[in-house]
Amino acid sequence: MLHTSLETRDLIQRALAEDQAIADVTTAALVPPSVQGSATIKSKAEGVLAGIEVCLEVFRCVDPNLSCHALLADGATIHPGDSLATVRGRLDGILRAERTALNFLQRLSGIATETARYVMAVHGLRARIVDTRKTLPGFRHLDKYAVRMGGGHNHRLNLADGILVKDNHLAALAAAGLSLRQAVERAIQNAPHTLKVEVEVESLDQVQEALEAGAHILLLDNMGLAEMRQAAEMCRGRAITEASGGVRLETVRAVAETGVDLISVGALTHSVRALDISLDLEG
Repeated sequence: MLHTSLETRDLIQRALAEDQAIADVTTAALVPPSVQGSATIKSKAEGVLAGIEVCLEVFRCVDPNLSCHALLADGATIHPGDSLATVRGRLDGILRAERTALNFLQRLSGIATETARYVMAVHGLRARIVDTRKTLPGFRHLDKYAVRMGGGHNHRLNLADGILVKDNHLAALAAAGLSLRQAVERAIQNAPHTLKVEVEVESLDQVQEALEAGAHILLLDNMGLAEMRQAAEMCRGRAITEASGGVRLETVRAVAETGVDLISVGALTHSVRALDISLDLEG
């Protein structure tokens, strides 16, 4: 499971070390180890839950004897006042873990919530909402998990996960005298047979050139709606189309109506607005 993966546990341990949870001088000065109690994690906003088990794993890492129970599962729609989980046991352990645990939960739920807004905005159309590699360093597997909990889909996990020929690749090859078509042909020739080749294009002429070269996916970079619609029609049945560049919640449906297959939205993970979630303590 995600919350018990070595990658996630390592991230949790680094976050706790950063916060010096074990050396919490305030809690050590005020709360004796003998004091027991319970806490409830509650939503203070509308949204989509993501990362609840990761959050609870933070408490377990601080004090393995804490009793932690999720009341709702990731992907659930939540409302102000909803109880999301309970934690029982030594209050000093709960207090040491509180901020780090909520940081994970608020970030991931914020991503899931924003993703769900985009997914709802294109409901009924063919386009899928996908993320990008514009993630918080170290958090990529969690950020992309949160996108899935919001109903979105994942683009490449990393640079080894697929071939994407971007403008700077093309510029580097152009300096050596290679055209876009030659760049795509080289990528297909040298790619493992299990990987698709995607190329970034900025005009209809480049769309035609990429199609003739056999590109599997075309990334339509910052195209206007009319040009994007033409590109989608040119690619129908020949290549997958991905709209990218400056897509906002107010514009995403118009982009989807052009007929593209994918819409990548970097803002899902690079401009995260944390969902308001709190921990209420009972002595």
